Amino acid sequence: MPPKPEHHPELTVVATVSGIMNAEILKSKLEDAGIPVLLDYESAGIVFGITASGLNLSQVRILVAQDNAELAEQILNEPPPAGWEEQATQTSPDT
Repeated sequence: MPPKPEHHPELTVVATVSGIMNAEILKSKLEDAGIPVLLDYESAGIVFGITASGLNLSQVRILVAQDNAELAEQILNEPPPAGWEEQATQTSPDT
């Protein structure tokens, strides 16, 4: 059973990532599937720009309601679609 966050006992941690940008990407993925998400992090990490991997201040916990936890974990564990790297690096025809 995933851990319960101290400040939000009604929610479940489905992932912990390094950096707010990574967390925002995963949050968007879950919200696109209709799962409400809360990001839990130390504000000092954002304020001071601490993004080094492995530091507690850079860690962001992705929280969802217990009812959505299993589906959220399945979505987060899905491999990216084929060709996603190519699409991410392509530039628009206007540039």
